[in-house]
Amino acid sequence: MSLVAKFCVFVAALGVLTLVTASVHGEVVPPGTDAEIRERLQPFGRLCRTGDECGGAGTARAGSGTMTGEQVYNQFCFACHSTGVSESPLFGDAQAWAPRIAKGVDVLWESTTNGLGLMPMRGTCMNCSDDELREAMDYVTGQAQ
Repeated sequence: MSLVAKFCVFVAALGVLTLVTASVHGEVVPPGTDAEIRERLQPFGRLCRTGDECGGAGTARAGSGTMTGEQVYNQFCFACHSTGVSESPLFGDAQAWAPRIAKGVDVLWESTTNGLGLMPMRGTCMNCSDDELREAMDYVTGQAQ
């Protein structure tokens, strides 16, 4: 048998095998009616942010009120400002914070909201209110004076 003939037999056998496999396995449908399947595919709950009018069963609440400056620092700022990652000024280091504080509150606020260097905007706290961020900024700078 020539090489071309062997190839044709192989392709034909592969086609038959594919058809047999498809017919044996068929389309797999999960048990239940269409409505039951749709209901099972629904998300378990939904995220409810502070201030949203949502609630009830199956709703997870992200935060139960406003955070203090210390809470914001401990949750969002601590990782970098306690270790000096990416040359961030260390928490409580008056010498490192002095030139930054000397630039004024408006410049500090701009850095806090827009980011600076490798610091991301809002210090990664995208859900923090401006008041919470200001409290965190005041907390951090207050510890450095």
